[in-house]
Amino acid sequence: MDRGQFTANVKATQGALRRFLTALCCGDSFLADDIAQESYVKAYLSADGLRDVSKFKGWLFRIAYTTYLNHRRSAAATVGYEVAHDAAGQDTADASFRYQPLYAALDRIPPHERTSVLLYYMEGYSAREVAAITGVTEETVRKHLSRGREHLRGLLSNK
Repeated sequence: MDRGQFTANVKATQGALRRFLTALCCGDSFLADDIAQESYVKAYLSADGLRDVSKFKGWLFRIAYTTYLNHRRSAAATVGYEVAHDAAGQDTADASFRYQPLYAALDRIPPHERTSVLLYYMEGYSAREVAAITGVTEETVRKHLSRGREHLRGLLSNK
């Protein structure tokens, strides 16, 4: 992949990657931006290893997910609801709070369920693709989706 192809792929994926990471980070857009930037750097440095350029988005999401997991492992403290609630968006004040109930609910479900739900429902990946990105079996992804839906339904219906 040459530099022009990489740049075009970055432009095509940055919105989706940022949405995914912001939701994965429960609304902490600053952390999501840091992880996205680190993911793009890692992708650029290993772009020669990508054989099929048409699979760039899935490959990038795998890198971003791994980067997110590494960050979580190395973080001394976890980001909780308070941080997500206070996170300032770059839109208007009203828009920055539009998804706070969802972010709060996502923060309360297990990370593996959150990841599967976000990739499947928000990004439109198939269960097989989610399995490839997260490194688990397709059956495990389906269990995560089922449990995640149930947890979110319970958390969001109590609002």
